[in-house]
Amino acid sequence: MRHTEITPGRHFALAFDDGDDFFSTLRQFCADHQVRQGFIPMFLGGFRRVQLVGACGPLTDPEAPVWEQVELSTVEAFGAGTIAQHPDTGAFDPHVHLAVGLKAHRAVGHVSHLLGGEVQFIHEMLLIEVIGPQMLRPRLGPHSVPTLTFGD
Repeated sequence: MRHTEITPGRHFALAFDDGDDFFSTLRQFCADHQVRQGFIPMFLGGFRRVQLVGACGPLTDPEAPVWEQVELSTVEAFGAGTIAQHPDTGAFDPHVHLAVGLKAHRAVGHVSHLLGGEVQFIHEMLLIEVIGPQMLRPRLGPHSVPTLTFGD
């Protein structure tokens, strides 16, 4: 386990609009406000379309990460995540997980890593900037999985 004490920065409340692309809108907000890293303690709302990590068949290696995706439509969502930087490029590197319920199927649920999504109606989020230490997401371990680490 890795751990560190963080110095929180600004706290933001974000309200996405209908039709917003979740990640491009979040990236633009972070660029406009110079947020390079932080925590998303919660967000909630709806997605018209959402892409999640998932497979539709048996896993060949249950210990390996899944790189396939599934697309779901018309869902309600609740999620959380972190924003760190790619160690080589300094690029924005979010890691977001969410639970979604399919509205047309008695809110049957799915939980996974968010790859992308289009907001439906509204989406509300809290974002807490982290001033320090530096948060990075290098690829670690036998499967080269992007993993949160802390700098000096």
